[in-house]
Amino acid sequence: MPSTSASVTEAPWPRAEPAALTPTPEQEQLRETLRALLAKHSGIDQVRAVAESGTGYSDRLWTHLVDDMSVTTLAVPEEFGGLGYGTAELAVVLEECGRALVCEPVLHSAVLGAQALLTAPSDTADFLPDVLAGRLLATVSTLGTGTDELHARLDADGWHADGTITHVPCGATADIVVASADTPDGRRLFALRPGPTTERRTREVLDPTRRRADLIVRDCPAVALTAPEANAAATARLHDLAVLATACENTGIVDHLLELTVGYAGTRHQFGRPIGSFQAVKHRLADLLVLLERARSASRYAAALHAEDPGSARLAIAVAGAVCTEAAVQAASEAVQLHGGVGFTWEHPVHSYLRRALGNEAAQGDSRTHRARIADLIGV
Repeated sequence: MPSTSASVTEAPWPRAEPAALTPTPEQEQLRETLRALLAKHSGIDQVRAVAESGTGYSDRLWTHLVDDMSVTTLAVPEEFGGLGYGTAELAVVLEECGRALVCEPVLHSAVLGAQALLTAPSDTADFLPDVLAGRLLATVSTLGTGTDELHARLDADGWHADGTITHVPCGATADIVVASADTPDGRRLFALRPGPTTERRTREVLDPTRRRADLIVRDCPAVALTAPEANAAATARLHDLAVLATACENTGIVDHLLELTVGYAGTRHQFGRPIGSFQAVKHRLADLLVLLERARSASRYAAALHAEDPGSARLAIAVAGAVCTEAAVQAASEAVQLHGGVGFTWEHPVHSYLRRALGNEAAQGDSRTHRARIADLIGV
């Protein structure tokens, strides 16, 4: 966003406490139920096993998340078949998924994919019910990072797309891919239905629990989600939601890393004492707690603002992106160090959390990227 006086006028300044910031009993119950479900079906050994499976996630857990926890319909308006809750409830789900290092496509299909499809005109969203029911898997591309070369044309039987989409999350298994393409009238958002003519090339990624692929599409059926004049605003909304969702997931990662590290420091003995009793270790654990509280405050505040008015949350989301990204990477690195030699090994859970934190940073930008956006929003 350019640094203009209009931008400064529109930039949302912090408020003391948006109403959605106060946790409700329903949110606490959602957190407890989801944490119990993930403790049963998404332990670190289970996560690593399904990450190496054919789809990269557990169909059984995905079914539980969709049918029992309603992750796909939680924040969808009731007129579209959803439950009508908001971003504050999604934040609870994403925090818990970050804690459990969930492989299932909660972030990319249940959150980003479903919300992207809601931008479609009502008469073109025939596949939305199947996405909400978990029968179809939707994903959102990186939306114009400069690496995609996608073009769409309107034929007698509808829109078709040709070109390349890179670094697509769940790209090897997605049934619907939301991407931005050039058209003769301007750039639009499309929902693509990859078929036999689509070539999918799996990428080698840092985080094996979150796969990506490049898609080469030829004459691929597509549905226009936006008009050219609305494309920039819709893309910005999806980008904001992606940053916020990742910030919430990073908060959950920091929470679990602190829990793991405190537990280890209380049981690992040196010189006849738990290492957690040493002052140097206490200070580093306290620093981890500070990272968690900063991340939790930033992500939940941004989610609360977004629940009330997504347009007013842009600055808070940028702050959450900077704070939570930095917190997750620092917490993972510190957890590796405090676990000593075992923390450096692939066998230890901390190693997987480090990879997820670094993967999230690569996907949504590092803290410097988000701080540059903060500067643009406030006109610095």
